[in-house]
Amino acid sequence: MRSGQISNNPAADLELPSVPYRQLPHVLSHAEIESILALADIDSAEGLRDRTLLEVLYATGIRRREATQLTVFDVDHGRGTLFVRQGKGRKDQVVPLGERALAWLRRYLDDVRSVWGVDAENRWLFLTRTGTPMPADSVSELARRYVKRAGIGKSGACHAFRHAAATAMLENGADLRFIQALLGHSTVKTTEIYTHVSIEALKAVHAATHPGARLKRRKGEET
Repeated sequence: MRSGQISNNPAADLELPSVPYRQLPHVLSHAEIESILALADIDSAEGLRDRTLLEVLYATGIRRREATQLTVFDVDHGRGTLFVRQGKGRKDQVVPLGERALAWLRRYLDDVRSVWGVDAENRWLFLTRTGTPMPADSVSELARRYVKRAGIGKSGACHAFRHAAATAMLENGADLRFIQALLGHSTVKTTEIYTHVSIEALKAVHAATHPGARLKRRKGEET
């Protein structure tokens, strides 16, 4: 096309940037996460531990290995934070817990871990009934089992809670840099994957609520 000439197809004149990204799995919504959390039988010791573990995964977005390395001394009840030791890239990190996850942790520590972890040398936070630290594979299987039991038609394990936490924060207005800090990403480019998930939710809301978002066809009119 010659300079200054106007195209009949304006869209053809736009040079949109190519943004490569890895496709996320179907991200769990906050409502779906709540339905999963509600499945834990909190009247049993193991159910209370399960609920607490899943709450911590969702609140902090930590990875399964990071969860298995937590100790009772990593919970700062006064500040409401969690100290994550030697995360990905062998970096230490402090992340916020939130009031709800902290409340579940207090209950678990008082009612379950104090019984299972009778050995004074045992410092691990999440234990099995025999008092041993939970293996990473067991944490994954636990999370996967609860997601499947929820019957929401989506699969996932520990990372599903990590993805859900990041996406929910982004959709509720969190700056990408804060999500980067929470997830422990070395660069914001890694975190940008969540913007592609968020825009799909934005498009759905836009289509449902904006009066000019839908193309209406008049009788006898071609699209």
